[in-house]
Amino acid sequence: MLISTSFLDSKNVVNDLVKLDSTDTDYIHLDIMDGKFVKNKTMPFREMKHIYKYTSKRLDVHLMVKDPEKYILNYALLNTEYITFHLEVNVDIEKNLKLIKSCGIKCGLAINPDTEVKELIPYLPLLDIILVMSVEPGLGGQQFIASTVDKIKELRVLLLEYKSDIKISVDGGVNNETKKYCQECDILVAGSYIINSDDFQKQIDSLRE
Repeated sequence: MLISTSFLDSKNVVNDLVKLDSTDTDYIHLDIMDGKFVKNKTMPFREMKHIYKYTSKRLDVHLMVKDPEKYILNYALLNTEYITFHLEVNVDIEKNLKLIKSCGIKCGLAINPDTEVKELIPYLPLLDIILVMSVEPGLGGQQFIASTVDKIKELRVLLLEYKSDIKISVDGGVNNETKKYCQECDILVAGSYIINSDDFQKQIDSLRE
């Protein structure tokens, strides 16, 4: 199981990024919020771009924004593996996915808890990753929505039918208890479970077990 660690709940971002860099987490999960698609707002790119000073980990960028196109080119300049935005945005989805691809970055779509898996079907040929939200987006520290397990299983069946190697990631309320609901996933996104602990590596190890 791959682990992508979010620092959304961090009280000391620089310190926690340095600590994460010494772990074997596979990715740093960058939560980007514009205060429009979700209520909360994260630090602007002019600050976020300095992340390379504190970690050499590959970035897993999650755009919780109303207009992804305004953000894609900037975040493609960083040490980015994935850029994912939400299927629920009112934009040209295909255009934005192709923009990410044109930057040489793997692209993905995130789906909220109330969004049906079948809505992803038109975009499967373009996707490298699908991010299943197991909480409502925009706030860290929420409880895992148990029904997410059914959505993950449905998605896995769909991808097998399409003979697709798209990765499934799950984000929200992930910890050593809720990971049992995510066995069909490829990547676990965990934030507060890791960041609010005294031993980042121990928590990461517990998610891989």
